[in-house]
Amino acid sequence: MANMNTRTVLITQGAIIAAAYILLTLPLAQVTFGPLQFRLAEALTVLPLLTPAAIPGLFLGCLLSNAFNPAALGPIDIVFGSLATLVAAWLTWRFGRRFFKPGQERISWKTLMALLPPVIINGLVVGFYLPFILPEMEPDPMVVASTILTVALSEAVVVFLVGVPLLIGLDKSGIFSPRGN
Repeated sequence: MANMNTRTVLITQGAIIAAAYILLTLPLAQVTFGPLQFRLAEALTVLPLLTPAAIPGLFLGCLLSNAFNPAALGPIDIVFGSLATLVAAWLTWRFGRRFFKPGQERISWKTLMALLPPVIINGLVVGFYLPFILPEMEPDPMVVASTILTVALSEAVVVFLVGVPLLIGLDKSGIFSPRGN
């Protein structure tokens, strides 16, 4: 990789992240779409702390996963779910630049705070629209509030219980060093 220029490396990283997102989402569609979303691919939302290539990679992976969703939640999920992922990835990268130091011995509380955007953004955005597009749900205020909470909680489980160990392992491996930001 030393001979490749930074742009080529970032494009390659983004493509690999997008492919990984798709591979971790579509085969597990039964548990990745709906009010309880244990979308294993969301563990990858920690990657903007290691490389800015994760921003377009996560967006593209989410966009394609939502577009090829066997449950076919439609254009609202494709557009707004993917845009939520894009915004959350960008915010994670921005906060991560300030609060995450590669090679640190342990994860600080500030690093954990930098991982909150996917939990909050997906909880609010996806949790808000799901009751309006899933036929088995009623879009009344209590159902919407409940769905926001369950999407955020399931996102938090994946980000913090799977994503943080992934972050630690990838950081120790040095695979994303130097950080191209």
